[in-house]
Amino acid sequence: MKSLSMKELSVGLRAEKEFLVTEETGAAFAEISQDKNPLHLDEEYAAQTRFGRRIAHGMLAGSYISAMIGMELPGEGAVYMKQELTFLKPVYYGDTLRVEIVVSKLQTEKKRAVLSTNCYNQRGEQVVAGSALVKPKEK
Repeated sequence: MKSLSMKELSVGLRAEKEFLVTEETGAAFAEISQDKNPLHLDEEYAAQTRFGRRIAHGMLAGSYISAMIGMELPGEGAVYMKQELTFLKPVYYGDTLRVEIVVSKLQTEKKRAVLSTNCYNQRGEQVVAGSALVKPKEK
């Protein structure tokens, strides 16, 4: 597990990782979050929506961003202070998401970092755009 301090961060530093969005992951997320919207779980219901089939929870993608912040950049001990997300396109079961975290600004006096937090599907289409404010672990 990584753990970068403010002194080790620089604007443009990046981390990325791929996550496969499976039906099992979606069902587990629904159970844990208690978000059992049929749009995510019921194929017959979802077929009647504008998406034509079930879509994964938007916050499942958000949880992958959280995992990247806590495990990769800045990593262990980081305090997650704020997250803004815009869901641009649906994520379907079977999609592979590439989560990309980039240091976009350093607030050295407050010992905080602003991160660009984005997700792309296997076709390279951006499905989530966002930014986060974090306080890296002090070393």
